[in-house]
Amino acid sequence: MALAHERLSVGEKVGYGIGDAAANFIFQTMIIFQLAFYTDTFGITAAAAGTLFLVVRVFDAAFDPFMGVIADRTNTRWGKFRPWILWTALPFGIMGLLAFTTPDLTPAGKLAYAYVTYILLMMVYSANNLPYSALSGVMTGDVVERTSLSSYRMVAAMASQLVIQGLALPMVHRFGAGNDAQGYRITMGIFSALAVVFFLITFATTRERVRPDPAQKSSIRQDFADLLSNGPWKVMFALTIILFVTLALRGGVMVYFFKYYVGREDMFSLFNVIGTGATIIGVLLSKPVAERVGKRQLFIVGLLGTVVFTGAFILLPPTNLPLIITTEALRQFAYGFTIPLLWAMMADVADFSEWKNRRRATAVVFSAIIFGLKAGLGIGGAIGGYLLDAYGYVPNAVQSEHALLGIRLTASVYPAIAFLLCAVCLWFYRIDKSTELEMSTELTERRNAFQPSPVPSVP
Repeated sequence: MALAHERLSVGEKVGYGIGDAAANFIFQTMIIFQLAFYTDTFGITAAAAGTLFLVVRVFDAAFDPFMGVIADRTNTRWGKFRPWILWTALPFGIMGLLAFTTPDLTPAGKLAYAYVTYILLMMVYSANNLPYSALSGVMTGDVVERTSLSSYRMVAAMASQLVIQGLALPMVHRFGAGNDAQGYRITMGIFSALAVVFFLITFATTRERVRPDPAQKSSIRQDFADLLSNGPWKVMFALTIILFVTLALRGGVMVYFFKYYVGREDMFSLFNVIGTGATIIGVLLSKPVAERVGKRQLFIVGLLGTVVFTGAFILLPPTNLPLIITTEALRQFAYGFTIPLLWAMMADVADFSEWKNRRRATAVVFSAIIFGLKAGLGIGGAIGGYLLDAYGYVPNAVQSEHALLGIRLTASVYPAIAFLLCAVCLWFYRIDKSTELEMSTELTERRNAFQPSPVPSVP
């Protein structure tokens, strides 16, 4: 069977998707609760937390290209990328727990502990998630199947996000019984253990099929030279940085929005659950709509819808909770269409590089994009902390009008502007439906020349 038409079983797609559910047990907790955990439970200032996010995530982002080079040059009987999911499963779970543990130390000792645990967590995340992401580019050469695979991945991620958003805070309060430090430790212990099990399932159920030309010579310098000449990669790199700055910025402030502006922290979980449910609907509709209109076009429309409903939050009164939740559901529905497209388009960018340069370096392409993701998270988290500090936020106290304005703007106008910039980036993305078909056909012919049949699966 030609690799371009390699269809994946539902079981393999589900198995792959579970891997992102595992990562999101920890990743979503970081985005949604880590800033609030550091300021209100762990005991460091918003400015110190912002600097921590910036320093650690940018440092970790620089580690990603290095990890990409290693992954592309890994050769085992399990393939290049699957082994890393196995090797990092337990360390990921351990660091997920330690990063949300509050030690009995001096303020300086706590800050040092936060830096060490967060650096190690992000490095393990890179060693796990980069090969996991690159795996989607070598499980099949069929661009339609890749979009389907990304949809399974994102549905699993959204299900995990739904669990975190709906249950994490109630679990913290229940297990902590007034001691949030204990509540976070027990809650993250449970989610970290689940993550380890899910990673093992992903390793066991997936296979690598797309292999580089055996005649391809290894050259790190050429890998990165190919990257810098790849126009679609440059667009996706810029988009990824801006997008994840925005997600970290808004995601980190919404708990403050509910706690201090709406005054109903108890409704934050319901707000998230309904929003994530709307996201899942958008994710499920993304594949069939993208097949009709194209990935780029759908991505732009989804982002523009996200701009409108994100910006609308500045107009919402704190007393109208149904309107707040409805607006978020519409926002998440619009954004849900874009989520599978980001990762499917990354795989297309890797194909574009192989098509143009006759060399494949899947992990290097993905690592450079994930570099942008990590840098974006670091910058966004830092901006969130700095904005809270600049507007006069005081932990666990009644906030001034100026502080509340800062929280509202960070939940609405500021991220809406950034989402609009993401849509502008996509006007410069040149891989359309006809280019995808041309790439797929030609790459299949090349691969079949040195690999005429699918690679036998190795358990």
